[in-house]
Amino acid sequence: MTEEGSQHEEGFRIPPECDARYPSQHQTAADAPPGYITLFKDFFLQGNFWLPATLFMAHILHYYGFHISQISLPGMVRVRHFEFLCRSHDIEPTVEKFRAFD
Repeated sequence: MTEEGSQHEEGFRIPPECDARYPSQHQTAADAPPGYITLFKDFFLQGNFWLPATLFMAHILHYYGFHISQISLPGMVRVRHFEFLCRSHDIEPTVEKFRAFD
């Protein structure tokens, strides 16, 4: 891992068991090793995505048939905002509740 990669890892607080890999200076998103996906830093910073993902996020992805790498930044913001609002009001977020806003 490069020095830059170490800084990213520290900033994102990704658990070691996720075995995150960080690109070197000249790598692109297409250079992810087999079995890995590329998630951009804005996904974490602006989308407020965390690892490990919540069960609610897993249910949303399953319901809509998306892989985590297919969800857009605005989509991530929408899902996470809904989840935060539910949890802040002691309401368990569910796909059914989320779909009320489809």
